[in-house]
Amino acid sequence: MRDSNSGATLVIAGLVVALVIRRQLRTRPVRRTGSLLAPAILGVVGAAGLGFGVASVVKERPLGTLPIVLLAMSLVVAAGFGVLRARTVRIWRDPQGAVVRKGTPATTALWVASGVAHLGLGLWIDQVEGVGILGAASLYAYLAIGLGAQNLSVRGRATAL
Repeated sequence: MRDSNSGATLVIAGLVVALVIRRQLRTRPVRRTGSLLAPAILGVVGAAGLGFGVASVVKERPLGTLPIVLLAMSLVVAAGFGVLRARTVRIWRDPQGAVVRKGTPATTALWVASGVAHLGLGLWIDQVEGVGILGAASLYAYLAIGLGAQNLSVRGRATAL
């Protein structure tokens, strides 16, 4: 089964990632709560997407263990990429004493690698037992966990300054 909206979902997700990368390449303050707003919104959308994805699969057949394990593995990979990206973000105090951050070309490269990893894992999830939709449905959850892990790691580094 193939989701008829998967093309639109990929375009929207691509735009979201491009916006996130663009923001990360700009110098901006490290904030206590603002850095978790985008991951929270993506998390809500991701949870809804996964809920609908699982519901559409179980309508036709029981969901096996392997797709669930691969989905969990995908989300762990997202967190790992988030922590790695956080290490590439420059953090310093500006002349006024505020802690600021700015992503680097390595940050962008890791976003691209993360996207390729999700695409590969998503295709694998979708091929297992003919599930066909969970890989795409997990996209926003993957983004939420990766961006959340990155932002929490950056905040932790900023606190150490």
